[in-house]
Amino acid sequence: MKKILVTGATGQIGVELTHTLRERYGAKNVVATGYNRHPLNEPTQTEPNCRLDVRDISSLNQIVKNQQCDTIFHLASLLSAVAEEKPLEAWDINMNGLINVLESARMYQCAVFFPSSIGAFGPETPSFSTPQDTIQRPKSLYGITKVSGELLCDYYFHRYGVDTRGLRYPGLISNKALPGGGTTDYAVDIFYAAVKNQHYECFLRADTQLDMMYMPDAINAAIKLMEADSARLKHRNAFNVTAMSFTPGQLAAEIQQYLPKFTINYNIDPVRQAIADSWPRQMDDSAAQAEWDWQPKYDLSAMVKDMLEQITIKLNKR
Repeated sequence: MKKILVTGATGQIGVELTHTLRERYGAKNVVATGYNRHPLNEPTQTEPNCRLDVRDISSLNQIVKNQQCDTIFHLASLLSAVAEEKPLEAWDINMNGLINVLESARMYQCAVFFPSSIGAFGPETPSFSTPQDTIQRPKSLYGITKVSGELLCDYYFHRYGVDTRGLRYPGLISNKALPGGGTTDYAVDIFYAAVKNQHYECFLRADTQLDMMYMPDAINAAIKLMEADSARLKHRNAFNVTAMSFTPGQLAAEIQQYLPKFTINYNIDPVRQAIADSWPRQMDDSAAQAEWDWQPKYDLSAMVKDMLEQITIKLNKR
């Protein structure tokens, strides 16, 4: 990777991925693009930033060509809960945006990273030790776009030779970017509520177990996959990756180890609960371990400790 384009650079993954890529490859070699606002909020002359709607292929092609990009991290999408509220818009952004990126990559010989999700699975999928290759019948529009995206990336690799690679992310927890409308957002919201108010009202049941990952691991996984030897990759797209699996009740109990007065109650959101109930509880990521040496660094205890420290500093509570 010499010149990298990041779409969706304002999002939960994009903010931290862009920062890490710029540290690793140089600020001038990472072009951050976003649609609603300036990608990193603090533009500098050494950090290229562009406003981009990924549905506008002409603008996309112009950026890729003018910046001489050889790699695209395509993160722009609507997440699960928002997609259920705006299904037509979600299909337009998630699918038409992806095919535009793939077409641009085909024209200008770029590699593409596409993040899939546990949302790509459905209730018929095995819930525990979810295989790398298994039935995928999602019941959410978001999940449907992710399965379609996985297949589309595979098609562009086999049909056109585009170097497409991707991960099936679990729920992601970040101390920098705010939640963006996902079903697992509670696992970020809960830390802000704990530090500010020592109380949280959760929209999922206490026993809703889901795969999760701390953002530093998520960023490392994306970069490590894109840097991996292509000859070792048998799957290329949609590798299962995970780091921890827990319920809201278990997360609350871990937070109480540091904040004993913290309390939680539950006000269930039927839409997000239904989505969560259709997702795996714990994925098998042995393919990622075998094909590009994937290993997470953070478990539940280490993540909670770091999140509370970072959120406390962020909110100036010390």
